[in-house]
Amino acid sequence: MGQDHSNDNAHEPGHSHAHHHDHTEPPADPVLRVKALESLLVEKGLVDPAAIDAIVETYETKVGPRNGAKVVARAWSDPAFKKHLLEDATAAISSMGYIGRQGEHMKVVENTHERHNMVVCTLCSCYPWTVLGLPPVWYKSAPYRARAVSDPKGVLAEFGTELPKGTKIKVWDSTSEMRFLVLPLRPKGTAGWNAERLEQLVTRNSMIGVELALRPDQIPVKSGGKA
Repeated sequence: MGQDHSNDNAHEPGHSHAHHHDHTEPPADPVLRVKALESLLVEKGLVDPAAIDAIVETYETKVGPRNGAKVVARAWSDPAFKKHLLEDATAAISSMGYIGRQGEHMKVVENTHERHNMVVCTLCSCYPWTVLGLPPVWYKSAPYRARAVSDPKGVLAEFGTELPKGTKIKVWDSTSEMRFLVLPLRPKGTAGWNAERLEQLVTRNSMIGVELALRPDQIPVKSGGKA
């Protein structure tokens, strides 16, 4: 498995990383204040911790990632949209109604049989909330931010991702000026599938690049016994 070490950390020409803080440092004052407020509301019985967890879970794994899944599925099934997405991701994503903070300055990078893409933010945790929801804890962690660059093959292995021999790994470093989204390789056995079915194969992790899109036989079975 090859790795393009010469330019693993890709930045758009003319853009520099504008972050000057590290998430391994103590939380900023606003974060501490929010935590204190949350603790007080829970203590007073005004807020149910389970409700807070459910809201966070929704935005982290359902709402945002489902937007991204729709973008990917459309790109897989609509060649004209895919071309637009790869040429001007911000405009293409906005055309589907996904607009908001953390969703500006987007670039989509396509996985192929020859190259696999991964996304990291080495100095912070820049992340396209509009299409991926809230960033997972591991994405913001110092170990991931360091090892995604120094040992991407090892990181992929920890996620259970195996690539064909000879596949090159390209690591893209997100910044406040450019946020990256991976367009996963479309799984085999999906010819003729419509966009709605294809969405079921797209996960948050596949759009970050630490995993592949699901195979048809990996689609979770919903309650009622139907996938």
